[in-house]
Amino acid sequence: METVSTNTAFGGVQGVYRHASRETGTEMTFSVFVPPHAPGAKLPVVWYLSGLTCTHANVTEKGEFRRACAELGLIFVAPDTSPRGEGVADDPDGAWDFGLGAGFYVDATQAPYAAHYRMWSYVTQELPGLIADQFPADMDRQSIMGHSMGGHGALTVGLTYPDRYRAVSAFAPIVAPGQVPWGEKALSGYLGADRAAWRKHDAVALIEDGARTDALLVDQGAGDSFLEEQLRPELLRAACDAAGIDLTLHLRDGYDHSYYFISSFMDDHLRWHAARLG
Repeated sequence: METVSTNTAFGGVQGVYRHASRETGTEMTFSVFVPPHAPGAKLPVVWYLSGLTCTHANVTEKGEFRRACAELGLIFVAPDTSPRGEGVADDPDGAWDFGLGAGFYVDATQAPYAAHYRMWSYVTQELPGLIADQFPADMDRQSIMGHSMGGHGALTVGLTYPDRYRAVSAFAPIVAPGQVPWGEKALSGYLGADRAAWRKHDAVALIEDGARTDALLVDQGAGDSFLEEQLRPELLRAACDAAGIDLTLHLRDGYDHSYYFISSFMDDHLRWHAARLG
């Protein structure tokens, strides 16, 4: 693991790191904030999965999470959203909603993406192993959150591993990618035409198929231009109601899809996670 940069913030350390990934076959960059802590202490870990077009840097620079993480004693980890580098396939038309910056947190099975796009295994297996080895992380106390495409990732990962992640939340998540244009493009491109293979990467479908978690927290901007076509939180509400999952869904008047929205409610989410992480 190579240290790209470190900065002191709120008594802790904000670092950016790079390593050669066995899953993606590329170099991957991620950021970690470690709050001030006593020598030898092990701290709970909050994972943050970013959205379309993002890298680790978007939330690191704009998320305004460090003050709360320092107060609450939370490690905050932000991976990249896709593999990058020479030989990594991109959208053939250069579109921003597929390919580089848009890995959708799946392990691709379709050529040419299957060679490198293994973001599911990267964020659920490889990177946690690295965090456990290199940082003062208590891997028995993990939670996960994300935004937009990363909200989709957080929900699907949290529903798939309910015993690992004690809290799951999202900002403006793509809750049912199998039913919206962003998701249909991504899942067909990475996983192929068989919609049955999509269901384990669709939060609404996972809940319909029996996946459960104790509670979910979702914040959505009422002024989000993607709300009606791409995000559709009402589908998650219906699925959770039918399954008996405790969903707290806030529709925030005046807020859009940006980090101005995310940073406004980041403290609320981190405190919700901290209460469940112990």
